[in-house]
Amino acid sequence: MGEYAKNTTVSSELSRLEIERVLIRYGADNFAYATANGKALIGFCMSGRQIKFILPLPRREEFELTPTGRQRTEKSQYDAWEQACRQRWRALKLVIQAKLEAVECGISEFDTEFMANIVLPGGQTVGQFMIPQIERAYTAGEMPAMLPMLEG
Repeated sequence: MGEYAKNTTVSSELSRLEIERVLIRYGADNFAYATANGKALIGFCMSGRQIKFILPLPRREEFELTPTGRQRTEKSQYDAWEQACRQRWRALKLVIQAKLEAVECGISEFDTEFMANIVLPGGQTVGQFMIPQIERAYTAGEMPAMLPMLEG
């Protein structure tokens, strides 16, 4: 795990709320949230786009042992897992806020900053769609085939 916010005491719930407040301040609306074992989702609309961030979260089982290999108590395991989740939520807030500020200051454009997280009509993000194609292009050494032109 990274160093950023590794000792934060800010709860995951408060970080999520802070993310929403930041997004509202920059003009986002239509928020969605979901959690599942090992991940959380934040979705919102902004600049005519639907945006989705999937936040990978650690599983509690990953904290059964201390870094030195000793068995943790159930409470210690929960505390370590919760700390790791808090750290991830703080990092997500930092990422989103930095992207929004870069757009606001004219350093970048909205679509450039959020491209990987823009939701396509089928529900997949641009990143989920493109990453396998980029890998194939590098492996094969050639560009992916173009989509057939639609006549209309």
